[in-house]
Amino acid sequence: MIQARSNPPTPGRIARGSRVSVALAALLATSLAAAMPVLAADEAAFPVTIVDDEGTETVLRTLPERIVSLSPANTEIVFTLGAGDRLVGGTDFDDYPPEAAALPDVATFTGVVMEQVVGLQPDLVLAAGNDFTPDDDIARMRELGLPVVVVYAESVDEVLADIELIGRAIGEADAATSITASMADRLEEVSTAAEAMGSRPRTFYQLGSEPEIYGPAPDSFIADMIELAGGTPITTSDPAVFSIPLETLISADPEVIVVGDANYGVCPADVMSRPGWSGITAVKEGAVRAVDDIPVTRPGPRLAEGLASLARAIHPDIDFADLPPDFAGCAPS
Repeated sequence: MIQARSNPPTPGRIARGSRVSVALAALLATSLAAAMPVLAADEAAFPVTIVDDEGTETVLRTLPERIVSLSPANTEIVFTLGAGDRLVGGTDFDDYPPEAAALPDVATFTGVVMEQVVGLQPDLVLAAGNDFTPDDDIARMRELGLPVVVVYAESVDEVLADIELIGRAIGEADAATSITASMADRLEEVSTAAEAMGSRPRTFYQLGSEPEIYGPAPDSFIADMIELAGGTPITTSDPAVFSIPLETLISADPEVIVVGDANYGVCPADVMSRPGWSGITAVKEGAVRAVDDIPVTRPGPRLAEGLASLARAIHPDIDFADLPPDFAGCAPS
């Protein structure tokens, strides 16, 4: 998750350590009894059974009218599907579209605020898997009777599938199918152009650099993105580990380093001047390039735009239609 501060958060979990008071059960019963407005959407699709990315089956009997999102990607997906007016809660990381920032924050860097979630009377909670939304919080919400759908994509194809899953869950299946079809076309266009470059340089995507160096985990959608963008991904040791020891990185000898934390003031020049990095091929050849991290690493509707930016960072001579503008970030904080 992305949080706006001078140094990026380490790739990790949304909100841990939230505790729920005994009074929550009573609050929930009162909240769910409140009358809710009926919205015009694909109500005929309900009831619908959703099997989420953790394999949990959730039956949504009526169209969700009050949706809580516990990740910026889920928030962005709901807005893109045209249902942003049904979002009643989000995270303090939500930044796109701009109106998402005005949502009440029910998930922060320090915890999921369970009392607020319950008080918002949600009839659907969209959580993030792999413990980005803490497992204990997911379990507690389900104990309280809230319908929770958990999404966590491990590949680009799964990102598209999750957009369609959320579309079904909120009664916007047709919109989701249209969006993913357009995304798939653009992803194919970019990956074909990247493949035509004729090389696959060893690529390290720097997710963060304080207090350790962070990069993509193996079997993650970010590693998948690097492959689609024409690189050979250098990953960490474990799907649940995002830090990489310097000696491991030096041994892998990246030919390209993509500076994903450029949004937070880390510039290519900073990377190239680090002690012990001068022998890395990417540093010796000046192949250290900044990119706007959010479209690249957020598993949402702008992923094809992110892939185009990533492909250009790996292959600066790539040429295809509608190439996004050069990234103008990495201003020192």
